[in-house]
Amino acid sequence: MPRTLVIHAHPRASASLVTEALRRTLASQPDTAERPLYHLYPDFDIDVAAERAALSEADLVVWLSPVYWYSVPALLKHWFDQVLAYGWAYGPGGDALRGKTAWWVASAGGQLGDYTPGGAHGRPFADYVPPVEHTARFCGMHWLPPHVVHGGHSNSQAAVSADCGGLLQQLAQHLAAIEHRGTP
Repeated sequence: MPRTLVIHAHPRASASLVTEALRRTLASQPDTAERPLYHLYPDFDIDVAAERAALSEADLVVWLSPVYWYSVPALLKHWFDQVLAYGWAYGPGGDALRGKTAWWVASAGGQLGDYTPGGAHGRPFADYVPPVEHTARFCGMHWLPPHVVHGGHSNSQAAVSADCGGLLQQLAQHLAAIEHRGTP
């Protein structure tokens, strides 16, 4: 069974309806480890060696976060900068993540309709994905289309629960594909 690592980055996790439900859903699965960044590093002083050790054990790396200003929260961006360094994650000798799979699981406060040409954000959500996607691809990782829950706190508990069921179905499909492909 492929091993999953959830890199969870929510600055106010206890106040999150959607991201917390997604986190609990993912964390409940077998062969899954979790790195709650804002709990581990409230001062942003990342233990790079510990993060790299956790990554080395994973086949599927899930970046779980809310969408902040069309990207990831500050600590996850800092994590990218510190952990995914030249000579380790990319560049000469930087093949530690090559062949692993990355998946961005995100919650967006805006409704799906807000991510349309006539909506509040003026563009489809897919237009905001490339920086995260290319981070993974530049490190030699396989990229999965993001799982995005739109609407944040306007979602009902029933809608969030239903989405978590869909997340589990996607996760099972992704893990089966990774197992079929073989681990790095």
